[in-house]
Amino acid sequence: MQHPRYAIVFAPASGYFSPCRVLLCAALLFSGTAISRAQNAEARPAPVIDVHVHAMDGNFPGVAPMCPNTPQFLASDPKEKEERFGWAKTSCTPALYPSAPGEYMKDVLAEMERLNVTAVVMGDPKSVQKWKDAAPARVIAGTGIDNQATADKRATLEELRKHFTTGGFKVMGEIGLQYQGLSPSDMSVDKYFALAEELDVPVAIHMGTGGSGRANITTPNFRGSKGDPLLLEELLARHPKLRVQVMHAGYPMIDNMLTLLQASSHVYVDVAGLIWSYPIKEVNRYIQRLVDAGFGDRVMFGTDQMIWPKLMAYSISIIQNADYLTPQQKRDILYNNAARFLRLETKPAN
Repeated sequence: MQHPRYAIVFAPASGYFSPCRVLLCAALLFSGTAISRAQNAEARPAPVIDVHVHAMDGNFPGVAPMCPNTPQFLASDPKEKEERFGWAKTSCTPALYPSAPGEYMKDVLAEMERLNVTAVVMGDPKSVQKWKDAAPARVIAGTGIDNQATADKRATLEELRKHFTTGGFKVMGEIGLQYQGLSPSDMSVDKYFALAEELDVPVAIHMGTGGSGRANITTPNFRGSKGDPLLLEELLARHPKLRVQVMHAGYPMIDNMLTLLQASSHVYVDVAGLIWSYPIKEVNRYIQRLVDAGFGDRVMFGTDQMIWPKLMAYSISIIQNADYLTPQQKRDILYNNAARFLRLETKPAN
């Protein structure tokens, strides 16, 4: 309910609503200079950290236009032509469209500036470096194990050590072992996690949702069972100081996700991908379970930003409009938790 001493003023530059004292607002009407200053003050939204953005050229295949929070994962018949994505095609508002060819990075960085977003941008080192060079104050560089050159060529330990010690990279991710049919605790990749623990670099591991209903067609090695959050337990036992970001919050395995969070205080989750890939009721139910279970300080905002520049603003609105979250919980998810996880030198945003 609105406080009786406050009116609501809309700040067009930010797209956010903010409170303004009625008497103050009345006074501002008589001062053009004061109005201008107030508008400038309102123009800057509260800071946001997006922990899951992909550095790409915008040619990544996907649904265009995409209707967020409205997909139906339709059945298909192997005797007929099967599309890469199993989402039902429908009309919606808002409909999210890809950038024009060659404009994706510019468009996303413009959105980050407008929305006051700092992002962990992940991908092959050369692509990520382009983003970092274009917006050094807004990009936190991340690179993983298997996106150095081709999907079947993993980075060497020497390459990764160089990226994280002298190359300015801060996060090891996205690590997509689930798409290779591997558990994160598989000993064949343990050396990479040992390096991350040694260098005190957080790791971001894909777990849970994936495939968009066509995993058997697009990524035949993908295994849903390898996205079980509890598969991280042996890895965490071997590397007790490792900081882990479970991407997609292990959706839909909420019970196992809660079990892991209870067992290991070094594990955080992001809500990327999940936040727009499923019906809004399901998204809110999942996030609320995490918060209500007592893990509100380990839920981080993320988009899984791909091809649709307006996805970032849309995803932020999901958290802002969540009536089951307090204002402080929203700020924690949108900023404070990630700042703590990434050890950024910044004060909490209230």
